[in-house]
Amino acid sequence: MTSLDESSGATPALELPRKVRIGYGFGSVATGTFGTVPGLMLLPYLTDTLGIAAVLAGLIVFLPKAWDVVLNPIAGRISDRSTDPRGPRRPFLLTGGLLLALFFALLFAGPDLGSEVFDAAWVLVLFVACATAYAFFQVPYVAMPAEITDSYDERTRLMTWRVAILAFAIMLSGASAPAIRDAFDGRAGYRVMGVAIAVLLVIGVVGAYRGTRGAPIGRVASSPGTLREQLRFVARARDFRLLLATFVVQALATGAMLAGVAYVSRWVLVDKGAATILFVCFVGPALLLTPAWSSLGQRIGKKRGYVASSLVLALAALLLLWSRSAPHWWTFAATALVGVGYAGAQVFPMAMLPDAAAMDARLTGENRTGVYTGVWTAGETLGLALGPAVYALVLALGSYRSSDLNADWTSQYQPSSALTAIVLGFSLIPAVLILLSLFTLSRYSLDHTSVEGRAQRASRDQGDEEDVP
Repeated sequence: MTSLDESSGATPALELPRKVRIGYGFGSVATGTFGTVPGLMLLPYLTDTLGIAAVLAGLIVFLPKAWDVVLNPIAGRISDRSTDPRGPRRPFLLTGGLLLALFFALLFAGPDLGSEVFDAAWVLVLFVACATAYAFFQVPYVAMPAEITDSYDERTRLMTWRVAILAFAIMLSGASAPAIRDAFDGRAGYRVMGVAIAVLLVIGVVGAYRGTRGAPIGRVASSPGTLREQLRFVARARDFRLLLATFVVQALATGAMLAGVAYVSRWVLVDKGAATILFVCFVGPALLLTPAWSSLGQRIGKKRGYVASSLVLALAALLLLWSRSAPHWWTFAATALVGVGYAGAQVFPMAMLPDAAAMDARLTGENRTGVYTGVWTAGETLGLALGPAVYALVLALGSYRSSDLNADWTSQYQPSSALTAIVLGFSLIPAVLILLSLFTLSRYSLDHTSVEGRAQRASRDQGDEEDVP
C-alpha cells in the first residue's frame, strides 16, 4: 500500500509558493463567473425577455444542471486515470474551459425569429453544452488541492486565495453583467453581455492553466474497478456524505437568492441599477473578510468556523424578509451581511473536501480524488440548479406574470401575491434551508486531530504489513 506522501512530490511541512496559490485561485474567475451569471441572468432572460412562463423557464435552467449531476463523477473518473505529462488534471482545465467560454457566448446569441419554442430550444441546447464543458473544467480543478498539498492547514490557506479570487470574480461578473445588458437595447444587451463574460471565462481558464504549471501535483495509483464501484466506496465515507449534504442544501439556498436578485431589484426596489448594487453589497464584504474567516478557522477549527458562518448567512437572509416595507438601505445592508456569511460558507467546505479525499488516499493508497470531487461538484451543481428552479416555482405559486421587453417598469404590473413570492424566495426560504443544513454538519467529525490520528494509524498498519514475511 502506498501513502500519498510517498507517491507525491508534495512535502506536508512546506508551504506552497504564493504563485501557485494565486495561480490555482485564478480558476475561480471561471467557476465564480459561470456559477454566478447564469443564475443571475438566465431565469429573468427567459421570463422577462423571451416571455417564457416561469415554470417552463425554471425547467430549462434546471435540466442542463441535472445532466451535470450524472456527468460530473464520470469526468472525475476520467481525470483520475489521466497520464498526460502536463499533469493529470491541467489539460482538462484548458480544453473544458475554452469550450465553456465559446458555448456561453452563443447561449445569449440566438437569432430573434419570433418563436418562443425556438428560443427555448436554443437556450436549452446551448446551456447543456455549457454544462458539459464546465464539468470537464470544474471537476479536475476542484480535485487538485488534495494532490497539490497533503497538509491539513495548507489546504485552508490555499482555499483562502481561491475564495478571495472567487469573491472578486462574483462581484466583477455579477455587477458587470446586468450593467452591460442595460447599456444596450433588448436582446442586443444580452448578446454583448454573453461575449464579455466569455472573455472573462477565458482569462480565468488560461490563468489557472498557466498558474498551476509548477504546482507539485501528487500522484497516487489510480483505483481499480468500475465507476459504480468507486461511487460505492465514496458513498460509504460518512464524513464526506455529511459535508456534501450540508453544502448541497446551502447551494440550493444561495442559488435561490441569486435567482431572486433581478426580481427584487425590478419589482420590489423598482430600480434598474439595484441589481448591481446588491451584488457589490453581497461580494464586497467577502473580499475583505475571507482571510478573517480563514484565520478564525485555524483557531477554532474548520467545522466550528463553518457553523458560525452559516448562522451569519441564515440570519442575514432572514433580515431580507422585510425588503418590501423597509427602506432600500435595509435591503442593501442585509445583503452585505449575507456576503459576510457567504465568504465563510465557501472557505470552510472547500477546505474540508480535500481532507476527506486525501484521507481516503492515505488509508487505501488508491486515487479516488476525481470521483470524490466529481460527486461533490455534481451535488453543488444540483443545489445551484434547484435554487432557481425552486425560486421559479415560488414565483408561479405567487401568480408571477412573465413579460416581454416592452413591459412597463413598475411594481404595479405584478399582483401583490407575486411580490410576496419574490421576497419569500429571496429571504425566508433560503434562511430555513441554511438552518436545516446545520443538522448534518453537526454530525461531521473529521478535524485536525482525527486527520493526524488516522494518518498515523494508517502508517502503522502499513508498517505492520511490510513486516509480515
